[in-house]
Amino acid sequence: MKDIKKKLSKEQINKGIIFTSTLSKYRNEQEEDTVHSVYDNQEDKNEIITRLSDTTFFINSPYNFNIIRTI
Repeated sequence: MKDIKKKLSKEQINKGIIFTSTLSKYRNEQEEDTVHSVYDNQEDKNEIITRLSDTTFFINSPYNFNIIRTI
């Protein structure tokens, strides 16, 4: 699994999102992919970001990429 780093969109930033993680078979997010978002006001945001950034759990999964968006 490979990490792909991208910037958050203005829309995401305006919603208070500080981090997203998307597991995907492709280099870019697809409509059928699930996006996990972390908001600035979440109490345990640092722990969630750490967990979403760790792809070792998904090594044998059908996903090829972890698309991470940050500010």
